This record gives sequence, structure tokens and C-alpha cells, in this order.
Amino acid sequence: MRGILLFCLVALATCQSIRYDLSLDAKKTYVYKYEGTVNFGLGMPNLAESAVRISCKVKISGVSAQTFILQVTDLVLEEFNGFPGKNAFTVSPKLTQRIAAQLVQPFMFDYTNGHITDIRASAAIPDSIVNIVRGILSFFQVTLKTTQRYYELEEIGIHGKCQSTYATEENVETKDMTITQVVDIDNCREKAAIYRGMATAVLDKVAKQKGESIFSTVRYIYTVKPTEEGGLITKAQGLEQQHFSPFNVKGGNFKMKIIKEMVLLSVSDRDEILTFGPMESKGSLVFKFVDADFDIPIMMQNLQDPVPKAIAAIKKLAEANKYSIDSALIEDTIKLYQLLRVTDYEGLEAMWKEFKGNDEYRRWFLDMIVEVNDARILKFLESRFDAADVTALEAVETLVLSINHLEPIPELVEMAKMFFTMPFSKSSVYVWHTVVLTYGSLVYKHCNYYTPCPVSAVQPLLDLATESLRTGDEANMILALKALGNAGHPGSIKTIMRFLPGVAATPVDLPPRVLSAAVQSMRLLAARDPHSVQDITMTLFLDKDLPTEMRMLAFVILFDTKPSMALVSTVTAHLQDEKDLHLVSFAFSYLKSFARSSTPDNLFLSTACNVAVKILAPKFGRLSYFYSKALRMDWFNDDFLIGTATEVLMLRSATNTFPTEFMMKGKFFFIGRILQLLELGIRAEGIKELFSAGIPGFTGDLSSIDFQTIAKVLQNWEMLPDDKPVFSAYTRASGQEWFFTDINKDVIQEIIRAIRPSAGKESPLWGMIENLQKGMSWHRTKPFLIFEVRYYQATSLGLPLEISKYYETTNGITVNAKTTLASPPTERLGEVLASDISLETDGFVGWTKGFWVFYGINTELFQCGTEFKSKIPLAIPWNFAAKINLREKKFELDIPVCKKEIELMSVSSNVYAVSRNIEDPALAKETPIMPNVMDSSPEVIRTNPSIAQPESEQVPSSPSRDKICAESSIYGTGICVESELKRDYYHEEYPLYYFLGYTYMAVKIIPVQAAKAVEKIHFEVNAGPSTHPGSTRQLLETLRRLSKEATQRMSLSSDSASSARGSYSNQDSVTQVLGSVPQAVFNIKAFAISGDQKPDGYDASIYYTPEANNQNAQLIMSQVGEDTNWKMCVDTIVHAHAEAKAHIRWGAECQSYEMSMRGAVAHPPGSKPTLKAKVQWSRIPEAVAEMGRSIGSYIPGMAFLFGFSQQQEKNPRQEVSASVAVASADSIDVKFRFPEYTIYRQAVPFPLPPYSFQELQQDIRNTTLQSFGHA
Repeated sequence: MRGILLFCLVALATCQSIRYDLSLDAKKTYVYKYEGTVNFGLGMPNLAESAVRISCKVKISGVSAQTFILQVTDLVLEEFNGFPGKNAFTVSPKLTQRIAAQLVQPFMFDYTNGHITDIRASAAIPDSIVNIVRGILSFFQVTLKTTQRYYELEEIGIHGKCQSTYATEENVETKDMTITQVVDIDNCREKAAIYRGMATAVLDKVAKQKGESIFSTVRYIYTVKPTEEGGLITKAQGLEQQHFSPFNVKGGNFKMKIIKEMVLLSVSDRDEILTFGPMESKGSLVFKFVDADFDIPIMMQNLQDPVPKAIAAIKKLAEANKYSIDSALIEDTIKLYQLLRVTDYEGLEAMWKEFKGNDEYRRWFLDMIVEVNDARILKFLESRFDAADVTALEAVETLVLSINHLEPIPELVEMAKMFFTMPFSKSSVYVWHTVVLTYGSLVYKHCNYYTPCPVSAVQPLLDLATESLRTGDEANMILALKALGNAGHPGSIKTIMRFLPGVAATPVDLPPRVLSAAVQSMRLLAARDPHSVQDITMTLFLDKDLPTEMRMLAFVILFDTKPSMALVSTVTAHLQDEKDLHLVSFAFSYLKSFARSSTPDNLFLSTACNVAVKILAPKFGRLSYFYSKALRMDWFNDDFLIGTATEVLMLRSATNTFPTEFMMKGKFFFIGRILQLLELGIRAEGIKELFSAGIPGFTGDLSSIDFQTIAKVLQNWEMLPDDKPVFSAYTRASGQEWFFTDINKDVIQEIIRAIRPSAGKESPLWGMIENLQKGMSWHRTKPFLIFEVRYYQATSLGLPLEISKYYETTNGITVNAKTTLASPPTERLGEVLASDISLETDGFVGWTKGFWVFYGINTELFQCGTEFKSKIPLAIPWNFAAKINLREKKFELDIPVCKKEIELMSVSSNVYAVSRNIEDPALAKETPIMPNVMDSSPEVIRTNPSIAQPESEQVPSSPSRDKICAESSIYGTGICVESELKRDYYHEEYPLYYFLGYTYMAVKIIPVQAAKAVEKIHFEVNAGPSTHPGSTRQLLETLRRLSKEATQRMSLSSDSASSARGSYSNQDSVTQVLGSVPQAVFNIKAFAISGDQKPDGYDASIYYTPEANNQNAQLIMSQVGEDTNWKMCVDTIVHAHAEAKAHIRWGAECQSYEMSMRGAVAHPPGSKPTLKAKVQWSRIPEAVAEMGRSIGSYIPGMAFLFGFSQQQEKNPRQEVSASVAVASADSIDVKFRFPEYTIYRQAVPFPLPPYSFQELQQDIRNTTLQSFGHA
């Protein structure tokens, strides 16, 4: 019994002597084997992948009880790029040697109770190397609770301060404990992640609920052996997975997979004294981001000695893009951005001195330096402003882009204030505007990253607004308010309120355009301080003493705050009693647009607006278009997480027929963000005053009489006051206003003086004409990084994951021109109008746009990941000679025939597995993610007006490309569309896969074998006076007879070139001789000229033959040439009572084929107003019939997708008809009848309130819609 008791006591003592709490013994040395692999791909068979593998031995020795030294030995870095099962990892010896030389240095860290608190290393060790050590040490960051089997907590890790979930399990036999840790890195209070380039994109929280573009999981499994000193990690495994898609991650995704493992090899007593040099703290275990602006992910180059490389790159790009845009160099512009970003300020100044004397290089340098986004660009601009060695236009362009791309840190915001006090800033009104507006934009981005945003950032704008209000400086008031609108700083609300009547502490009486600027200055505050903005805008909206336009603008800003159901209900109640029909019409149409909205940001607002519309519709649902209106159209796709929205606002007042303000803006919804696109606005305050007394004779039917009456009123513009602009305009991009201008009387007078016929040599046009006579050349190229959006996130390996999108464009235009005047002007510009003008010109206009998406690891040493590349070049060259006679309304154009293939536009894209390293940047590996699989033999289709058939004898440019061509043997020219798609995976649930693989499409002009040699193509347009034929039948008969006589005359014409030219107009000559046919209203000729041979081509004439209550017109088009009698005859009739007909015949003497079209508005008693249309045919070409059958095969399916129903029934065999009937004030019934079936849909929502068809029949000149009513 004593033995048993003694045994139990020994066992109990042994159990109490071993511990699980994690620790390291300072007297021992631990050696681990460590291996980590990161892989990028789609996780599907037969698709390329890229990967990096790091393996090494890790030696940890104690310095003190809580301080240890880590050293890495036997490092091997391997790269993989290719197809799993076919390719293998390969060692990168140079890169391994470079990283090993730094990792072999000692790293010191503090370790207590399973937590690492501080990492120290030599100052020479870069953070990117320390991060790899963090990845190794992350295996030692474990929180162990022996009293709980399952627990959750928030703790520090390499990914930041994130939520972790633990589960523990003890092995009864070995006493080893298995710990499973899952880190929710999508739920981090302080996440090791950075967004760049999205400061002006509004976060859309509701869209995030519909889906994410990134989903990540991290799991660790530890095996802990208990010892007397504490728990010892003998094995650890880590698995990190991430799914990424440019769209909704549910619809297919790219995958990152990290597998890492650490195994204990040995534990021994420390037998040596550790020595190490001075060290500095590198921070905690949390991943530390390096300055990634230098590490552009889509390329890798040697960045040593950047200045000469950047100089050579600018010269190369400038010369290569001078006469055309070289699409092959689009990536070189990104490389140049990178070189400039690593160039110091002195280097930038040296480059300026190198380039400023050469216009071409100077422009390229100023266009590219804007991507230097730190203090260097501000110092550079300061030097230019001080020296005044840039033009106002150069200053505006450079300042707008550089401030827009500037890093919005406090130091740079403070530094940017210097431009307010520099004399050059006020040397031009546009430079001053740019300085103030761009500073507001900088403050807005600054406030996105620093909350609460200090008032000191916006203080210069507050001071400018306060001072301008004190002195009554209207121009600076508007400028300051617009800049405050850009800043969107919550601290500016009190200053803005001082400009608003009804909410200002002291009464103010300011011009309407200042009030407009003040209201719109709250547009971005609506998201940052919605409650304050709601209080202000609601007060303004309810103030009946304010101008109607201000109340409408306040209403718009109010709804930018996304008001609650209660607030919308309050607005609705007030609208029911509102007497101003302009305000009611605007508000109702705006509410109605929101009620139909499908974008996530309006998910709740659309419901509230839908209720409001139902309440207001009976009273205000039928107000006419002559009241103020707001229109909003949008769509959103949940699979792609993409959508768009467009708003058009037209503001009027009860006292004015002419709109006061017109605004149009667009938005783009993309994976949880709202990007505000281009916005345009026009305020016609001066013009409004011209129309304040009405428009005498204006009927409202927008006829020629109405336009004449408007023109008469506009002629009185000189009566406007000098201190008010005739109209103002502004433009915004990404929600930021960057340009506005006032057009006053002086500007208009200068323009009129410059272009009026009586102007003399003082006119700038006179100088332009003289330069054209001498011959002139003009060229401009504009590279522009449209956006650079980057997202960085830590990984468990200590390598930075990056998701980046780059969109770059290089635009260019070159014009060479020379003009010859038969009688050059001597005193007045009007003399040019009476002269024959000859113009010879050539040049090009085009662009190349490049788009890249990178998903992978990006460090200054190596890159590994998946990359999407797309390129869209467009090039439109021209070379022609023109003759113009304005007096005779005659225009001639000669174009050389196409001699070689010209690519007008192309789109190409592919997805690659990429691997790059700095030791061998020229040996970068880019493997198409999809293997090259040859498609089936291609089919080249050529079409002309009468046939469509395969042409097997034509060999396409690529064996797998489809090619469709339309060719003309008359003109020796054709146009082709080439396309090629390579896809292995299609699935309707995974939209990402639609874009995976090679894509190519191009539009090309090609030379074609002509029936006879063609030297040039001649166009001629005549728009002389007309006399009217008695009837269409007489016209056709006369033209048929005339055509035979003209052909005989052409055969007798001389073979000389001059007589060939004379034959162009022989039809007109014969007409004059015979006197049997009137002149055409409009005549167009298109001939192929073949030396002294007879021209071939087409001749078209338009005749206008009005009769009582009818507007008739005829088109006669004839083919000119030997042995041809092809003609097309079109007869159109528009009846006064809303009915239109067209009768088309073509073929030999207009007799081969025939079809007719008819459209009419009908409203029989007791029925709905209906618009009906019908197409009938008796004889049509087989190719047209086949095309119709092909299109018809898609109609039932497409109709089903759009909610139409189908009914099988026999309708007229050679007829297609459609009808649209008004079902209600906001819906229509639609029906289409085809020969074999009918499709229909009832109560289709209509985006605009429909006009009353009955009213159109009764009196199209009414200015109000009587049948719809007003209230």
C-alpha cells in the first residue's frame, strides 16, 4: 500500500512539474526547419499558376530570460511559373544569395507567455526582410488557456489586431497538446492593410452586404510539448487562403494559398556567447508596409541611377509618339512614372533644365512628373511659380493632376498652403481658381484618412470665404464656396450658413449664383454630417420666400443625405400643400426616379420614395415638361457588383421660360464603392433675364417659328448688365470641381468681332488663315494615368499581398494642313466666303489605353501573382484634298485609295501567371493562364449589299481568328472585323470566367482588288436652291429617261482627265439642257476615279415636294458606271395629323425589290392613345431575308428575358408591326406582331412621363398638356 501511495505522489509531482504555457529557455538553442509557399491561380486543372517557396533553418538562442536571437541559415528561394504537373519549382540563386545575406544577420525579439512584443535588427536591414522574419515568428504568437477547450479573443498578430478563435485538445498518451487557431482577418479592429487611390470613392455599405470581392481565412495548428520550463512548439502548420475577384467573389475567383510549416529539429544547451552589433527597434509582430509607391506591381526594373534613364525614356516616348501613338510603348509610360518616383528633387530640377527648351520634351516631362506624389512635386511647383517659367495653361494642367495624386498627409497639406500667397497664383484667373479648388480637393482626401479632421486644414478656405463676404467680393465668394464644397469639411458648415438666407445669423442679400454655390457646397458634407445638412436644406426647402431654384437645389442636397422614411414623409406632406408647380414638378419627378432605383445605396430610400410617389401621383403625376424636371436612371448587377447611375436636373422658375440651371452627372458602382464620374453644369442667369418678359410668338411646338422667335430675343443680349455673366459653366470629376468659368458680354463681343464678315486683319482668324496659306503643322500628345488603385494586405508569410488596378492612356493628334484661296482676302474676312477654297491635309488622331489588374505578392525584390492585361489602341489617320465654295454651297473631297491594311481600333486582353525578380528583371516570366489551344478552322465571311457567303480562299492573319469583311470592288476598299476568343471554362454562375483567356478584336481598313485601277475616291456635295417637281411619279419617269441620256452623253465624253471631271456633273448638265427636271435640294456623289477612265460610284439626290397638309420628300440614288441600272427610290410622306409613310424600291430601275413603312398616332373614342408602326415587304433580297430570320431566332429568348409574353398565332406573312399604348401616367403596353407569333407586355414602366397622344392630335402647339392636367 505504501508503494502505491509513493508512486501516486511521484506521478502527481511529475504532472505538476510540466507546464503548457509557451516559453523558450534562455539557456538553450532551438533549431527549426521552416518552409513556406504562396501560390496564385484559379485552382482549376490545366490553368497556369505562379508560386514562391522559401525554405530555411531557423536558429533561436537566448540572450536573457525574455530576449532571444533569431538567425536564418540554409535559405533557398524557389519560383514556380507554369502548369502544375508539367512544370516544377526552380531555384533563383542570385535572389537567394541577396536575401540570405540579410537574413543571416541576427534578429532580436522579446518573448513572454507566447507573445512577441518587440523585434530589433540592424538599421541596415530593410523592413521587407524584417517582415519575412515576422512571418517566421508568427508561429510563436499563441495564446494558450489550459482551463478552456474553446475560447475567443482579440490579439495582436502579423495581420494586425484581429479576432482569433482557439480550440485545444490534449493527447492522453503523449501529453502533447494540439492547438487550432483561426484568425478572422476580415474582422480586425486594426488591420495591417492599406488602400490607395480610392479617397474620392464613397464607401457603399449596403453593396458590401450583397457580396465581397475579397474573402480570406487563416488557420494555424500547433503541437505543443509540455516541459518543466514550459510548453515547447515542436510542430506548427499554417494555412492561409484568399479568394479575390474584380466582381462578386461568389461568381468565380482567383485564389491565393499559403502553406507554411515549422518543425523542431533539435534543442541543445547554448554553448557560445552571442555577439551582435547595434540594433534598432523594428516594431511589433504586426506587418510593416514599406513605401510601396516605388514598387509598381505590373513591372520590375533596375532603379539605380534613375535620372539618365528617365531622360532617355522621355525622349524615346516623345519621338515615338510624334506622328502616331505607338501602342507597344504603353507600359514604358508606367516605367517612366516609377523612375520619376525614385528621382530626388535635384534630379527633377536637372531634368527640367534639360527639357524646358524643347516643346515636345517639356510637355512630356510636365505631364509625367504629376505622378511624383510627395513633397518633391510641391517643391518643384514652388520653383516654377517663383521663376514664372511655365505658362498659365501648363500651371493649371500640372497643378490639377499633381494635387489630385498627392499623398494627403498633414505635412503636405500644410505645405500646399503656400500657393495661396504666391504672386504667380494670381497672375491668371484660371491659375487662381485652380490653386483654390485643388486645395479643397486635397483637404477632402486628407479628411478621409484623418478623423476627426483638423479645422486648420480648411482654414485658408474659411478665411477666403469670410473675407469675400465682408468685402462683397462676389467672384471670391463663389470661388471660396466651390472650394469648400470640394473639401467637404464638417468644420465649414457654420461659414457656409452665413451665405444662406433663413439660416444665417444675420440677414444676407446675395445674388442667386452665390446662393447656388452656397447650397451646392454642402454636397459632400451630406455624407459626412448628414444631420446638420438635413436641418439646413429642410429649412431652405420650406422657405417660400427663397427663389425656386434654390429650394430645388436644397431638395437635391437633402436627398444626398439619404433621408429616413420619416423625413421623406415630412417632405411629402409639405409638397401636397405647395403652390409652386415648378418646385412640385421637380420634387415629384426626383422622387419618382428614386422610387425606381435599383442601386444598393438607395435600397431604403427607394422604398420611402415609392410611398411618397403613390401619395403625390393623383395630384401631381401629370405635370407637363414645361415645368422643372429631374431624371435619374440607374442599374446594378449583383453578380458583378457593378452598376451605373445618371442624373439630369433642369431647373426653371415660374417667371422664366428658359431653364435657369442644367446639371448632368454620372456615378459608377464598383465592388462596394461609388465613383462619381464626370459632372457638367450650366447656369444661364443672364440669358434667363432676356426671357423674363416671355417670348413673343413662341408656340411651344419647337417648330422653325419657335426657333426664330428665340433667336430674335437672343439678339438683345447687349442689353444685359455688364456685371452679370451671360451664362456660367462648371465641370466636376470624382465629385471634385476643377474648372468653372463665366461667359460675360465682353467675351461674346470679342468672339463676334473676331468672326464677323466685316472683321479685318485685327481678327485672330485673319492670322490663322495666313498661317494656313503658308502651311501649318500642329501636334499634341497627352499621357495620363487615369487611375492607380492599390490595396495592400499582410500575409502570414510576411510577404505583402497587393491588389492593384492601373488605367493609363496616351492620347495624340497631329494635323498638317495647307490652304489655297482663289482670291485671298485683302480687307475683310467676308471675302473668304466668296472665294474658292482648296485644302490639303493629313494627320492622325488616336490613343492607346492600357488596363492592368494585378493580384499577387509585390516586393522590391520579387513579384509573383496573376495579372490581367488589356490594351485598346485607336488610330484614325487621314489624308485628303478638299474644295469648298461657300457661295454655291458646294463641297468636294478627294481621298487616296487604300494601299495597305490600316488598323483603326483593336481590343486585346489576356490573363497571365507572372514571376519577376530584381536580379533578373529582363527574364520575367509571363505565362498565359490558359494554354494555347487551337480553335477549329476559321471562317471568313465577306458581305456586300446583296450576298453573304464564306470565302475559304482568303487566309486570315491568325489560324484561329474569325474575320468578317464588307468590301467594295468599286472603290477598292473594304472594312473588316477580326476577332479571336480562347476560353476553356464557361458557367453562367461564374461571370469572372467570361474574361479568362485570350481576347482579340480589331477593325481594319483593307485594300481590295477593284474592278479597275482606282487612284482616288471623290465625294461631292451640293446643297443649292431647289424647285419642286409636280409629283413623285413624274420625277421618277423623268429621272429614268434622263439616266439613259446621261449614260449616252458619258460615252461620248473625252478621255482626258479634265473631261472626266466634267462628267461628274453631266446629269445636272443634261437637266439644264432638257429643262424637264428641277434641281435637287441636296445632291451627293461618291465616285471612284481611275485616271482618264469613266468614273464609277453612286449619285444620290434628295427632292422636297410639299403639298397641302403634307411634307413630302424623295431620295433617288443611282449607280454610275458601265452596264448598270441599279437604283434606289425612296418616297416619304409626313401628314399633318401625326402619320408618316415611307415607300422604298431598289434594284434594276427601282423595280427588283420593294418594302414600305408606316407610323401613326391613333386615339379612337373610348380607347387608349396608341402609337402604331408597320413594316411590309413584297420582294427583298435573300441575304436580307436570311439576316431577318437569323435575328428573329433570338427574339423569343430576348423577349422572355425582358418580361414579354409570347402567343403563337398566324399574322400577315410579309409584315412586322408594333404598337405602344398608354396604360397609365407612368406605364405603357407594348405589342410586336411577327408572321408566326406575337409578343407583348403590359404596364411597362416608362422612364419619362408620357405625352398625351390625344393632345398631339388635337393641337400640337399647346404649351401645357390639357388631358393630363396640372394639379
